[in-house]
Amino acid sequence: MSENAVKQMPVIENEYEESEYEEEDFVFVQENVRLKDKVYQQTSFFRDVWNNFSKNKGSVVGLIIISIIILMAIVGPMISGYRYDEIILSHQSLPPRIPGIEKLGIFKGWERDVNVYARKGLLDVYHWFGTDTNGRDLFTRVWEGTRISLSIAFIAVAIDIVIGMSYGLISGYFGGKVDMVMQRFVEILNGIPTLILVTLIGLVLPPGLKTIIFALMITGWIGMSRISRAEVLKLKEQEYVLASRTLGLKSFGIIFKEIMPNIFGQLITMAMFSVPSAIFMEAYLSFLGLGIPAPAASLGTLISDGYKSLTVHPYIIMSAITVLALLMLSFNLFADGLRDAFDPNQKH
Repeated sequence: MSENAVKQMPVIENEYEESEYEEEDFVFVQENVRLKDKVYQQTSFFRDVWNNFSKNKGSVVGLIIISIIILMAIVGPMISGYRYDEIILSHQSLPPRIPGIEKLGIFKGWERDVNVYARKGLLDVYHWFGTDTNGRDLFTRVWEGTRISLSIAFIAVAIDIVIGMSYGLISGYFGGKVDMVMQRFVEILNGIPTLILVTLIGLVLPPGLKTIIFALMITGWIGMSRISRAEVLKLKEQEYVLASRTLGLKSFGIIFKEIMPNIFGQLITMAMFSVPSAIFMEAYLSFLGLGIPAPAASLGTLISDGYKSLTVHPYIIMSAITVLALLMLSFNLFADGLRDAFDPNQKH
């Protein structure tokens, strides 16, 4: 660059030279505050999960309701004094009647301003949820049906964890052609509407608990397999996995000893979300007459029976619907709280 060009260059003045700073701008805001490090108490992983879970009031309420329903499903059929399949023709279509509460004007055994119990001469008889059209005690049948519905729900969780989790872990870890073939198989199954497939299975096989379990084994695990596969794809290249592979640990050892414990929280949460789906599927099949055969009862069977008398005796269906709605709502709340507890970053 020539000397003339240097002389013609404009001189840029420092715009900050004339800026004035006051002494107050540099005062330490915590000058008179005694600072000290905060020591946090060491907690275990599950303790930390419980602390996060307990902050979600809706999830705690859901857990309490689930616990009460499970307790009643265990002891309810034993405290009523009636068997779930006991038919008493003289007790047909009795409205709810609870001792002590009848003085308050509710659950007093009246139907359309008529004391049905007095009309039939059953002054010392009490049926807390009433009876069905065959004279069977609904209190016993509702809690017996809750047992079956909960059993199906927990079997669905076991299917999710055993089949769905294992399938997704293997597919995601090995990748390549193995993953491609396994995922095409899942897409074929998922392409068939679940309710249609379950209905066809119920029509071909004899109705019962085994048929419902078989229907859940066909497609009930697909959602879990996709979640576990996605988690494995994120974790299989982590340093601790590479270190285990370098030290000679076999593939299945890495999958089930290194990767699975780190995603088990997400899998348990997904399994809890599958419980309402399994309960609904059982209710759906039973409502269509493809579920648990008589005289056994499930919530879906009770709803189906009560629907036939809905316009005449609406109380027959109310208890089963209430328990089913509380179960599905509570498990959804509980699963939502578990998701936030295991991974607080996913909070809305």
